[in-house]
Amino acid sequence: MKKEEIVKEILELKKKRNAVIVAHNYQVDDVQEVADVIGDSLALSKYCADVKKDVIVFCGVHFMAESAKILSPDKIVLLPEIDAGCPMADMVTKEALIEEKKKHPNATVVCYINSSAEVKSECDICCTSSNAVNIVRSVKSKDILFVPDMNLGSYVAKMVPDKNIILWEGYCITHHRIKISELERAKELRPNAKVLVHPECQPDIVAAADFVGSTKQIIDYAANSPDKEFIIGTEMGVLFKLKRDNPDKSFYLLSQGLVCPNMKKTSLLSVYRSLKEMNYEINLDETIRLKAKKALDNMLEIS
Repeated sequence: MKKEEIVKEILELKKKRNAVIVAHNYQVDDVQEVADVIGDSLALSKYCADVKKDVIVFCGVHFMAESAKILSPDKIVLLPEIDAGCPMADMVTKEALIEEKKKHPNATVVCYINSSAEVKSECDICCTSSNAVNIVRSVKSKDILFVPDMNLGSYVAKMVPDKNIILWEGYCITHHRIKISELERAKELRPNAKVLVHPECQPDIVAAADFVGSTKQIIDYAANSPDKEFIIGTEMGVLFKLKRDNPDKSFYLLSQGLVCPNMKKTSLLSVYRSLKEMNYEINLDETIRLKAKKALDNMLEIS
C-alpha cells in the first residue's frame, strides 16, 4: 500500500478499535504524523493514565508500553514492534537491584522511567529526565540509589549537591557515544548556534552545553528562545517537531550518531498491523504491576 492508503486504514481502524496512538519524540516522522499525542516519557505517562480510550497503541520502546499498562490496567496496550527494547533499561535487573539495595539499606531508590516494570517494582519512586532534579530534591533521605542512568544521575548530583547519589553504571548507548570533539567541531561550524543537549549525555558534553533538558524541555527552549540557530544533542527524531513548530529557525544535529535503532523500528506499516491484528499486547504480573505503580504514582504526585 501507498503511504496515503496506510494512513487512511490506520485512521479507520483507530476509530473502530476506540484507540489512541501515542508516540515518543524519537519516533520516525511518518509515525509522529499519525499520532494523537507526541511527547517525552513524562508527558506520555500522564496522558496514558487519564486517556478515555479502550486501546493505547504505544509507538516507542518496551518499557514505555509497560508504563502505560502499569497506569492503565483496564486498557489494551499495544506495542507495534515487540522487539523494540532499550539497552539502558536492560543494564539493570530486578535481581541485581535487590542485591545493591542490601549494600545501601538507608538509601531511597530513585529509578529512571527507562527501566522495566520488574525494576520499578523494587524502587521507591520513578523519575524522568524532565523531573529527575525535582524528584531527588523532594526525597527526604540523604542517600539516593539512582538507577540505571549514570549520566542523568551525575547531572542530578550536580544540581542537588546536598544529596549523596549512588550511581548505577548504566547509560543510553545513543547519547553516551557523543564525543566532546564532535561538540567542539559543531560549535566551530555554527558559532552563533546555541547547544541544547539531553542529560543522558556524558558530563563533559553537559558541561559544554548552553542548555540541558529533556526532549520536551529542549523543544520548549528552542520555541521560546530569540535565537535562530540550534545544535541539538539528542536523538534525531526530535528534529521533526522542532522544524515543524519553528519554520523560521535552523536546527543541526550535534552528531550523526544520534540515532536510536530501537526507536526507529516502528513504521506506519507496523502501526497499521498493530491495529488490524491487535499486536503486540503488553501484559504484566499483577503483583509486579501494583508495586511498580506505587513508584510511578509517587512520581506523578510530585510532577
